[in-house]
Amino acid sequence: MSEFCKEVVDLVWGRPNSSGMSPSLFRRWTQGFVFSETERTALEQFEGGPCAIIAPVQAVLLKNLLFNSENSNWREISDEEQKLLLCTTLSELLESACQTQSHTFSLAVWRGTRGKSADEQSGGPAGVRPDATQQENADPAHRQLPEPATSQSSDQTLPTALPAEDPGFERFHSLIHKRTLKSVCELREAVLSLYDSWKNRFGVLLFLYSVILTKGIENIRNEIEDTTEPLIDPVFGHGSQSLINLLVSGRAVSNVWDGDRECSGMKLKGINEQATVGFLTLMESLRYCKVGACLKSPKFPVWILGSETHLTVFFTKELALVAPESPSEQARRVFQTYDPEDNGFIPDTLLEDVMKALDLVSEPEYVNLMKGKLDPESLGIVLLGSFLMEFFPEQDSGTPDSFPVYHYNGLKQSNYSEKVCYVEGTTLVLGFEDPMVRTDDTPVKRCLQTKWPYIELLWSTERSPSLN
Repeated sequence: MSEFCKEVVDLVWGRPNSSGMSPSLFRRWTQGFVFSETERTALEQFEGGPCAIIAPVQAVLLKNLLFNSENSNWREISDEEQKLLLCTTLSELLESACQTQSHTFSLAVWRGTRGKSADEQSGGPAGVRPDATQQENADPAHRQLPEPATSQSSDQTLPTALPAEDPGFERFHSLIHKRTLKSVCELREAVLSLYDSWKNRFGVLLFLYSVILTKGIENIRNEIEDTTEPLIDPVFGHGSQSLINLLVSGRAVSNVWDGDRECSGMKLKGINEQATVGFLTLMESLRYCKVGACLKSPKFPVWILGSETHLTVFFTKELALVAPESPSEQARRVFQTYDPEDNGFIPDTLLEDVMKALDLVSEPEYVNLMKGKLDPESLGIVLLGSFLMEFFPEQDSGTPDSFPVYHYNGLKQSNYSEKVCYVEGTTLVLGFEDPMVRTDDTPVKRCLQTKWPYIELLWSTERSPSLN
């Protein structure tokens, strides 16, 4: 294994213990970017683990499909459109990870690969041996790869493709080398030329390693809070928050709040700019964390949803969901910063601070008058609803009353009839003063309520989509 590959392995998998790397854990991550047969723009995930890569790729892919594509029928695209869409998305994520002003990128490729497709190397479809036509309809995760071909080099013979049998952890990493590209144009051409590699059995790992090499191993270590924690959990096999953040924001930080914070003399790094696609997590509804506005309010209405064990994607074409905050929405957000427990009220002693933060009249006499009006029973608290009704009555956020939304889960077993398909629904984003509809109380809804407290969902299927 090359020196650079050892560093990547340590960063991703951690230093193996005496028993070595778990073969089953590594196998769960050995899959390519494969589109569902029942939903042509949805990527499939074969086993638990690689959603930390697949879900962010799917989210950015949907952003490109819905807002950067001229195809009006976004759920029905051709094979060539699939290829261009996936490669454009992978290139965009690699560009986001690049930190050098010189725009130098690195791809992890099999030794001997110089941009040729697997078809050209093996004389047959990518991931399938030329004499194995009976495997064409097999699960893409377990298709055999071509027999190793060779390419003469000045100092050694290098295989151009992985062997047909499962090479195992050590052998796989011995066949990887780093390919450097010195411009965005070169990167995009190379990613497109390697399309069959991305689809093939190790495509997800090759892309993950490419992101790491492009970002820079030392840069990632400088951003991760705990450098002893690998990007992939060595016991359960799921990706860390640092890995998710690296894909979503280009920063491998461990936290989801906005900006950096000081805590007991330590600098804890967060997300420092508005993300292209968002991130919401069920863990916030359980009060384990607080996601900042950079991830909650992205540039496009596509959000990765995190459960305890899995990542899925919630999206819509309704751009009003990512429009700038209305005054009432800003007031709600500021009020809630003084209510960290999300009780729905603050002590009346904090009312002056809230009014100052919102540039409202905050003279002591006026604040005392408002305390009496907002707390007529002298309970010593100010309710969020009363505050908004007093200072921001009938504020229209600009969001439609209802509009279609979609949910994606890449695991077959988590989909209806075990077919990966988008679940379509209708959502209502209500105001605090509106009567509650109470459609359900599911993990998906609780996750979305961390962004829209009064959201209601009506799904087109008999059961609500699963976060797991």
